[in-house]
Amino acid sequence: MKAGRSSLYALVFLIALLVTVPTLFLIPMSLSSGTTFQFPPPGLSGRWYQNLVEEPEWRAAAVTSLKVAAMVTPLALVIGTCAAFGLLRLGRRLRTAGFTTLISPLVVPHILLALAIYGTFLKLDLSGTLQGLVLGQTALAVPFVLIPVLTRLQGYDRSMTSAALSLGASPLTAFRTVTLPLILPGIAAGAVFAFVASFDELVVALLLQGPGATTLPVQMFNSVTEEANPTISAASTILVVVVSLVILLVQLGWIRTDQKAGLHGH
Repeated sequence: MKAGRSSLYALVFLIALLVTVPTLFLIPMSLSSGTTFQFPPPGLSGRWYQNLVEEPEWRAAAVTSLKVAAMVTPLALVIGTCAAFGLLRLGRRLRTAGFTTLISPLVVPHILLALAIYGTFLKLDLSGTLQGLVLGQTALAVPFVLIPVLTRLQGYDRSMTSAALSLGASPLTAFRTVTLPLILPGIAAGAVFAFVASFDELVVALLLQGPGATTLPVQMFNSVTEEANPTISAASTILVVVVSLVILLVQLGWIRTDQKAGLHGH
């Protein structure tokens, strides 16, 4: 048992190391005083972060990414949470079919989804618009909300809601005071995953890009194909920092919630 656990810890450590090591090269290169990608950097400078702020196309792309993620997250939360409640009330076969359909964006290659979305939105005159970008990324973000919320609902004792209703609470009050607090961790996790998935999305955003609808990952991709300089490293570092901060803040919130629950329990 101990040997198996040690092997698991070692595997997790190696995977974490594989994921984080590139960042150790990325951050120093974003602070390089050189004009090309060099490691170690010849000197330290913040010129590429200044370039990121001062150049209109980079600044607009960063604002667009935040704007799109801020709109995609609540839309995905509402759709994914409602879908989770709906699936829970279906029979086993219909639930399996519905769940498989709704999480298909996680299984089907993004390029195929992007082409399908692009063809549909082209007919609806939504291609190249901010609205089309939000709708397309929402379709990809819904599964990230559906899975954690449905998982919480499947472990939820519905007799608690029935008890609240039998004591005179309205359906809305029972949901707000009984159901919502129990599934809130799943909703919070879904919100984080939806925000990160939208903020970091490239394939769909690449096909749906247009004036005022170019996100930061798309701008990075376009810059790589045109002229590669450490501004891309600065933008990548900001992506890593933003995503890490969002996850860290949510994790701290969960820890505080668990501590409060423990105090109330005692």
